[in-house]
Amino acid sequence: MNRVTLVGRITKDPELKTSPSGVNFVSFSIAVNRNVQNANGERVADFINCVAFNKQAENLCRFIKKGGLIGVDGKLQSRTYQGNDGTTRYATDVVCDQVNFLEPKNSNPTPSYNNNDYSSYDNSFNQAPREVVNPTPVQPSYNQSKPSVFDQPKQTNNNNGFNDMGNQYTISDDDLPF
Repeated sequence: MNRVTLVGRITKDPELKTSPSGVNFVSFSIAVNRNVQNANGERVADFINCVAFNKQAENLCRFIKKGGLIGVDGKLQSRTYQGNDGTTRYATDVVCDQVNFLEPKNSNPTPSYNNNDYSSYDNSFNQAPREVVNPTPVQPSYNQSKPSVFDQPKQTNNNNGFNDMGNQYTISDDDLPF
């Protein structure tokens, strides 16, 4: 079984490319925070190389910018290629079967890959102001035909009531609102 699921922030704006055979693709990397901290108490991120094809590649280029939070589901694939110096190089990529955008499309966070503090992101950037709607408050309706349990006279030595902060109240089944 070869399945990979990752959640992280994209490290740079994706650029759509076309292969010699005419297939659209985009190569990108995402920063995925580790669950443990390093010796200095800081969160460390792993940078995972990914590739998406066709419509997914087009959508990534259209809707995601650097720092955007995405979820990737795919499989690991290793490959070899010749470097510029003639040496054989090896690479492992996640080939994306599915890419999910995990933030609203108008948010533009400033990425920070050294720690897990995303509280400084301004997610309201480039968003239209929201209209504040004050709904009409609903007035509760009470059955006013029965007196409230707490409107009854104070009882001092009654064993069939309950004690609330030193005040004794007597209740019966008729006094309960349900």
